[in-house]
Amino acid sequence: MFRTIADPDPSEFAGKRVVVTGGSRGIGAAIVQRFLDGGATVVATARSATSETPPAASFISGDISSNDGVRAFASGALDALGGVDILINNAGAARAYPEGIDSIPDEEWQDALDLNYLSAVRLTGALLPALREAGAGSVVVNISSGTALSPQGPTAHYGAAKAALANYGKALASELAPAGIRVLTLTPGNVLTPGADAIRQAIADTMGVTLEATTAGVPLGRAGDPRDVAEAVVYLASDRAQWVTGTNLVVDGGELPTF
Repeated sequence: MFRTIADPDPSEFAGKRVVVTGGSRGIGAAIVQRFLDGGATVVATARSATSETPPAASFISGDISSNDGVRAFASGALDALGGVDILINNAGAARAYPEGIDSIPDEEWQDALDLNYLSAVRLTGALLPALREAGAGSVVVNISSGTALSPQGPTAHYGAAKAALANYGKALASELAPAGIRVLTLTPGNVLTPGADAIRQAIADTMGVTLEATTAGVPLGRAGDPRDVAEAVVYLASDRAQWVTGTNLVVDGGELPTF
């Protein structure tokens, strides 16, 4: 069980303008709330809001898996915030294909790339002038996935897209470092969210095991909570990590291989 930590500093992100994609539930909603708790002004997007979506954030409904969707959201976010200091590319989703790689339709590979990889590339590009205008200290954090480090057939399309995202982040970090803009990747392990639970359940059903068995091997003894990821994100986005860029922080309870 996640241990509640001390109250965050409500002034740590005061005056900061934050954009979070996939911010309606799960990890995204936890990230949105954590920045709000730190005093930031936040704009979030997803296809639709949910009961988990923090009401204090501005929410823009949209689909950023297309160029048009990205442009529409970027324009709305800039109108709402007047600029951007921190961008969190968290949007991601996929369906599991327990029969293996050969059963993944071609359109699923394209959809996985569009939502899990190209949405971040396109949105970062659209907001880069605003990030440059905000100046040194601006931050981009891309949320990858444990499947990028530990590929599995049923989610090979998703893992490939998230691996590409980490590669892109490393390259972008080198290009933007002279401007003082930091770019980081965060790779979560098995975190309990509605979307991840649906994928794990499909795999568990095929294997004939319980849902709980799919996260039983975490060395720290529990699956992740969205707040575990949110705490790591705000560290990377904060001045406490001002000399950290181009890295991939794995937040997984010790489960995933690293290389």
